Amino acid sequence: MTMTATQDTQTSQWTLDAAHSEVEFAVRHMMISTVKGHFPELSGTVHLDESDFSDSSVSVEMEAASVDTRNADRDAHLRSGEFFDVETFPKLTFRSRSVEGSPDSFTVRGDLTIKGVTREVVLKGEELGRGTDPWGNPRVGFRAEGKLNRKDYGLTWNQALEAGGVLVGDEVRLRIEVQAIPSSSD
Repeated sequence: MTMTATQDTQTSQWTLDAAHSEVEFAVRHMMISTVKGHFPELSGTVHLDESDFSDSSVSVEMEAASVDTRNADRDAHLRSGEFFDVETFPKLTFRSRSVEGSPDSFTVRGDLTIKGVTREVVLKGEELGRGTDPWGNPRVGFRAEGKLNRKDYGLTWNQALEAGGVLVGDEVRLRIEVQAIPSSSD
């Protein structure tokens, strides 16, 4: 683990363990149910400042083409130019700007970029705990939630329903659960 200790600070660098992390989204479908999806191909880093949590930060990249809603036709539509346009915009990114609070209850404000459009999102989160895996490696877990309006990112495709309403809701709820391992020192 990369650890830097000084008189006033103790910092550590962590790498997201994609096999034990998930970025999930949920959106209303036909105004009567919710469709969930996730981006299984992701990477990222967490910088933790143990003495001043507000100096912590997070950075995450998701492969847009990895979007998975458990429906091949819907996933193909989401990859198309009507939604993520994965050929032109292969990644979705999040970069924190500020962290407030403590590990038990924090707010992360950051820039989320989807389809070339960057907007601020606010995530409320908590550290889930720390432990050591069976091979002696330290791990830390976090959960965060937030929401966004998909139209703010140019994701405007929709279809009116005959009985009223629309096929896809505008509000997207985000739920992120990550597990991180110490970054290798170079």
